[in-house]
Amino acid sequence: MARLLVSIAQSHQRKFALLVGLNAMALFGCGSQSSSGGGTGGTTSGTGGTTTGSGGATGTGGSASGTGGAASGTGGTSSGTGGTTAATGGRGGTTATGGVGGTGGAKATGGAGALGGATGAAGSGSVSPSAGCGTATTLQSGRATIDVSGTSREYILALPSGYDASHPYRLIFAFHWSGGTDDDVASGTIIGGPYYGQQSRSAGSAIFVAPNGINMGWPNTGGQDIAFVKAMVALFESSLCVDQARIFSLGFSYGGMMSDEIGTEMGDVFRAIAPMSDACYSGGCKATNNHPIAVWMAHGDSDTVVPIADGMTARDKFLAKNGCGTQTTPVTPSPCVQYQGCMPGYPVTWCEFSGGHMPWSAAPDPLWAFFSQF
Repeated sequence: MARLLVSIAQSHQRKFALLVGLNAMALFGCGSQSSSGGGTGGTTSGTGGTTTGSGGATGTGGSASGTGGAASGTGGTSSGTGGTTAATGGRGGTTATGGVGGTGGAKATGGAGALGGATGAAGSGSVSPSAGCGTATTLQSGRATIDVSGTSREYILALPSGYDASHPYRLIFAFHWSGGTDDDVASGTIIGGPYYGQQSRSAGSAIFVAPNGINMGWPNTGGQDIAFVKAMVALFESSLCVDQARIFSLGFSYGGMMSDEIGTEMGDVFRAIAPMSDACYSGGCKATNNHPIAVWMAHGDSDTVVPIADGMTARDKFLAKNGCGTQTTPVTPSPCVQYQGCMPGYPVTWCEFSGGHMPWSAAPDPLWAFFSQF
């Protein structure tokens, strides 16, 4: 064990090798060893149709105001009403409406910097229904498989009770730790219950997915795990009613590392990530996708399996990606801090707690509060 931990500190490649080697040992995990197997807002490219309106008190859909739809959408404490013209949002111009019962928090924003014309802007108060909205689905809750370039990959899907095909839901991916499985996440063997405590807190507002890693881990060899994620997103958007502006990822240890890689490679697809006890071991966070992404992170200050210094390296990549400064402001719960100067709508929260390599027991509530603000 000591030799494995020393190898983590020596080099990034040996840290990665350690993780793969620890899969069966479950050194990253705290749960059972089961053998079973939102698009973000652009900033200048989103259009608001030909009629301007508001999707909330100050909601914007990029540089132009997004219109709501015939029904009023709430964007904080004030109801925003739109015209009858649909606003384009989501990714690549997917039609979004400001009604459909979507809520936007206290203030809706559509991003801050220029991100190019290919991506539509989806602010915090806008909703971007996927192609699967309004259609019957054959997908059901439970274990399923999907073919990814000739490889059969497994996942567990959890639809809300009373799933409504006309209502766009949040889509939340929850990744297991090394030595864990999708079933461990779906059954809630660590912190807070199923899906890291987020399913109960969502109160039926989200679709949850627990993907299963190859050999109980997420090495992302040759990009195979990112390809898996992309295949699942495409399936769920086409077959279920998903809010493309609100797709999220979270995970502990190796699952957090996979979330880091998603954040660097798929920031234009995912709205926010929440990696815990993580580092850039699932690909190095080297992707060239510069789209910002909101980030919530937690790491134990005495972690000897994934050193906190490596977690800070991952954090700093997102600080640079989101244009954040070095100053912080305390946020709830203590000892969490939020970095200042980040692009509006793309905060980075860092929670350095007292403890080792473990999920932070206080995480479920602030984590849900972070996701649900978008």
